[in-house]
Amino acid sequence: MIDTDPAQAGLSDPRLARTPAPHRSQGRMAERVLIVQVDFGDLDIDEAVQEVRMLAESAGAEVADVITCRRARPDVALFVGSGKATEIAQRARELDTSLVIFNHSLSPVQQRNLEQVVHGRVIDRTSLILDIFALRAQSAEGKLQVELAQLEHLASRLIRGWTHLERQRGGIGLRGPGETQLETDRRLIGTRVKMLKERLARLARQRKTQSRARSRQGVLTISLVGYTNAGKSTLFNALTHSGAYAADQLFATLDTTVRRVWLPETGNVVIADTVGFIRDLPHTLVEAFKATLETTTQADLLLHVIDSANPARDQQIAEVNKVLAEIGASHVPQIRVYNKCDLTAAEPGVERDAYDKITRVRLSAQTGSGLPWLRTAIAEFARSLFAHSFSQTSERESQTFTELASPPQLPDVDQ
Repeated sequence: MIDTDPAQAGLSDPRLARTPAPHRSQGRMAERVLIVQVDFGDLDIDEAVQEVRMLAESAGAEVADVITCRRARPDVALFVGSGKATEIAQRARELDTSLVIFNHSLSPVQQRNLEQVVHGRVIDRTSLILDIFALRAQSAEGKLQVELAQLEHLASRLIRGWTHLERQRGGIGLRGPGETQLETDRRLIGTRVKMLKERLARLARQRKTQSRARSRQGVLTISLVGYTNAGKSTLFNALTHSGAYAADQLFATLDTTVRRVWLPETGNVVIADTVGFIRDLPHTLVEAFKATLETTTQADLLLHVIDSANPARDQQIAEVNKVLAEIGASHVPQIRVYNKCDLTAAEPGVERDAYDKITRVRLSAQTGSGLPWLRTAIAEFARSLFAHSFSQTSERESQTFTELASPPQLPDVDQ
């Protein structure tokens, strides 16, 4: 989201104008943060803590400490209960942290109550991911999508705590029509959201036009999908010999990159590198990025890139498939690409199903080991796809010819 002066934007709530998170690349000291992780018994707690650490560091923060606790269910008012909230506040003062990050989704009431106990800023997992997306977005469309997601998330955070700025006043000479500052903020957000959606809709129409042009040319379209930091961009560069940004960090890629390449085994192929998914991906982000993710829903083949060296790979696969179902891409054929086999004992190769189709490929995008197997898998899929398309076309043409060649049936006439 583009940095904005609250006064210029006409918004009373300073949260409505995003302040960029401290980042090392901006030449400032990293912001010290305290992380809170609650164990409800449904996650690998160590894996969750490691992931939120990477998220915080990706946002440019320095993690001072991590507080964990166990609960059967979230507390309605404070999420963690009053005793643990007091402990968090005390630890934050001891470490002199400026921000507390909960690796969970907080309701507006819970966030406000925690800030009152901590006497400082508190954000949840959704806000943290939105901030990282704002830092990473490079294209104009990516920035519009992030801003839309931020505003829609913030709209639910506007509470009646702003009634001290109310414009409706009582008393002789002060009565009259007006609106509260809360209503003003909501109206301004609504206007901005409407404008962003219209601009994104125009960009989506342009993308559909380009997609139809590729379809008419009979070009195979492949989309790389997977959990964030699984190695999609590294594999994209290995296949296309391009210089797309790739780094060992979460959400290194936000903007979809598309390249047309020539594969000796297949011919012309269009390959798209898309944004990575993550557990509990904010719904507002999924909605905002649906236009970009249409590249995935309209693809002929998905290469589901998996970090084979990650102990939580099975959970990550499930999370990716959940998001694919949410955006309407669960019907697109998949080949699972188990990347980073150089970090495991697995040998590069393929696995086939009962119909002798390649369903899994083991490789290392970093070293290039196993890439020929992936090209073989793509070539086999392309041959089966085009053979099926040719068969359907021939069947339709044959049916049309039969209908044209058959004499018309005359109605029976009573003598």
